[in-house]
Amino acid sequence: MQSNGRPIPEGDLHEACGVFGVRATREQDVAGLTYRGLFALQHRGQESAGIAVNDDGVITCHKDVGLVSEAFTPEALQRLGEGTMAVGHVRYATTGSKSRANAQPLFINHVKGSMVLAHNGNLTNAAELREKLELTGAIFHTTSDTEVIAYTITSQRLRAPSIEAAVSAAMNEIQGAYSLVIMSSQKLIAVRDPHGFRPLCIGVLDGGYVFASESCALDAVGAHFLRDVDPGEIVVVDKDGLRSLREHCGQCDSSMCVFEFIYFARPDSIMDGSSVHEARLRAGAFLALEHPVQADIVIGVPDSGIDAAIGYARQSGIPYGIGFVKNKYIARTFIAPGQQVREDKVRIKLNPIASAVRGKRVVMIDDSIVRGTTSARIVRLLRDAGASEVHIRVSAPPFLNPCYFGTDIDSRDHLIACGRTTEEIARMLGADSLGYLSVDSVHKLAAGCKLRFCDGCFTGNYPVPVSRVREKYRFEQKLERD
Repeated sequence: MQSNGRPIPEGDLHEACGVFGVRATREQDVAGLTYRGLFALQHRGQESAGIAVNDDGVITCHKDVGLVSEAFTPEALQRLGEGTMAVGHVRYATTGSKSRANAQPLFINHVKGSMVLAHNGNLTNAAELREKLELTGAIFHTTSDTEVIAYTITSQRLRAPSIEAAVSAAMNEIQGAYSLVIMSSQKLIAVRDPHGFRPLCIGVLDGGYVFASESCALDAVGAHFLRDVDPGEIVVVDKDGLRSLREHCGQCDSSMCVFEFIYFARPDSIMDGSSVHEARLRAGAFLALEHPVQADIVIGVPDSGIDAAIGYARQSGIPYGIGFVKNKYIARTFIAPGQQVREDKVRIKLNPIASAVRGKRVVMIDDSIVRGTTSARIVRLLRDAGASEVHIRVSAPPFLNPCYFGTDIDSRDHLIACGRTTEEIARMLGADSLGYLSVDSVHKLAAGCKLRFCDGCFTGNYPVPVSRVREKYRFEQKLERD
C-alpha cells in the first residue's frame, strides 16, 4: 500500500539508520571490525549496508541493498582490504527511496580531497538546501538528504581551512536531526546536531577510537565506552589523537528522540547516561500504575515489548509469562514491500504459546501502535489461542502527529489514534481494554539521562520549526517525479 509516494507503516515504527566508524593506530582489518559493529546495529536499518575503508589515503567502498550478511560476502570484505580507518552504515530510508544508489556511506571526491559520510537522522530543510545547491551547479545522484549534507560540507570546504571547519560551517545551514561519521584522507570525525536527536557515542580500542550509534556496537568489537558525543559537538580523531570542537554546543535545549529508549535502541545499550533496559522496565511500571487491570498473565510483544512487560508484571504483581515465540530468521516486517507480503511476514513472525494463554486474562504489552493493523492481528492470534480476555498496554503515548526527525510517521491520516477515543481504538483492535503511557511518564523513563526528550509525535510541539503546510515527503516525491 502506498501513500504520498511512500509505504504506509504496517504497524512497526521505522527508524533512520545506524552509523559506525573506527580509526586504528596501525593498519589492520578495519573492514572486519566495522562489519561486526554493523551487525550489532542491524536493528536500526535493514534496507542496505555499506563500508568504506581508508588505506593510506586510498578509499575503497562497498555497499548494497539487504542485511549486513547479504551485502557483504567474504569476497566483498576481502576486496576492501586492510587500512587504518573505516566507516560503516546500515540504512532504513526516511528521506530517499530504497535503492542501491541511496545506500551509504556516501563517497565524494572534490577539489580538496575525498570525503566519506554516513548519516543517521533526517533534515527538515533538505528541499531548500538541495535547490540552492543545484542552482550553483551541484549534480545530485540520489534522493537522499544525506547527499545534501555532503554537498553542503564540500561547498564549505572550498573556503574552509580544514574539513572540521567546513563541517562546523555546514552546521549553520543544515537543520533537523543528524548524527554523522565522516572520514577524510587523514581524519575521522563524529558530529551530533545541537538538539541531540539521534544518539552517537565514542569508544576506545587498542589506543584507537570507535564511533557508533549505540554502545552495544562498541561491546561487539571489544571497545571500551568512553562517552557520548554531546549535542552540537564535533569530535575529530587524527594522528595526534582525539579533540573536541564545541562552538555549536549549548545553542538550544536538547531534544533526544524518546523512542530511542522505548523502541529503537537495543536494550543492552547505554544512551546519554541511561540504560535502555532500565528505561523500558520503568515504562512498564508506570503503565501498571496508570492502567491497572485484573488479569492472570502479562506478556510482551517481542522484542521491545518484553522489558516493559517485565516492569508491568513486577509493579502489578501479575505473573509474567512468555506469550509468543518469535521467528528469529525473519527481518522486521516493515522492510517487506507491499501490504500482502508484510501481512504474511507478520503471521510467521510471531506464534502464540497456547498453553500459556488458554483460558486466561492476558495483559499484552507493546511498545507502540501506529496504524493498528499489526496489533489487531496479534490480538486475533491470542484469541485463537484461547485467551479469555486481552488487555493491551502500550509503553508510549498515542501518536497524534508526524515526525520530521528520522522516525517514519509521515502523516496524521495513517495514525489510528487521530480522531478516535481509546475505547474506540480498543474495539477496532478487538481488545477488552487499551491503555497508553502518559506524556508525563514518558519524560521520566530514562533516569539519569543527561538530555531532554522530543515529544512532538505525541504533542505536536516540535523543537525545530517544521512546515505544517506541505506534505512531509514532498522533497522525495518531487525528486522521483523529476
